[in-house]
Amino acid sequence: MYYFSRLVNMNFEDAVAATKEALQRHRFSILAEIDMRKALKEHLAVDFRPYLIISAYNPQLADRAIRADEEIGSILLCNVVVHQQADGGVEISVTDPAASIGTINNVELISVARDLRFLVQQAMDDIECEPEARPSSVSERRLAAS
Repeated sequence: MYYFSRLVNMNFEDAVAATKEALQRHRFSILAEIDMRKALKEHLAVDFRPYLIISAYNPQLADRAIRADEEIGSILLCNVVVHQQADGGVEISVTDPAASIGTINNVELISVARDLRFLVQQAMDDIECEPEARPSSVSERRLAAS
């Protein structure tokens, strides 16, 4: 599969907040947000369900990737999609970095893709809990896991 996905038991706004918090906890910086609902309304006069693209990156891994291949910028960002489904549920998805960056024949980029995949998976796993159920500290997370 070329992406990771989670259905979450929360409303759209809470899912967006939980996603941003999880990304930041796992050392991602958010560079941009694209509100597709707003864009489609503005450009096509189309009513669309809530659909947000969060462009994030890990600064350390981005630095490694760019040093290994300056042209990597076209696929460097992790675009995380939070969208409300037709049935009202909320799904969060992100491309598997190993499916894009990891296909380039460059040993360092393959290593970066693996490290990035690990961080993306951790962040996605961290979103599974509802916001109020999520432990706030590392020690609380360790206790919750045991």
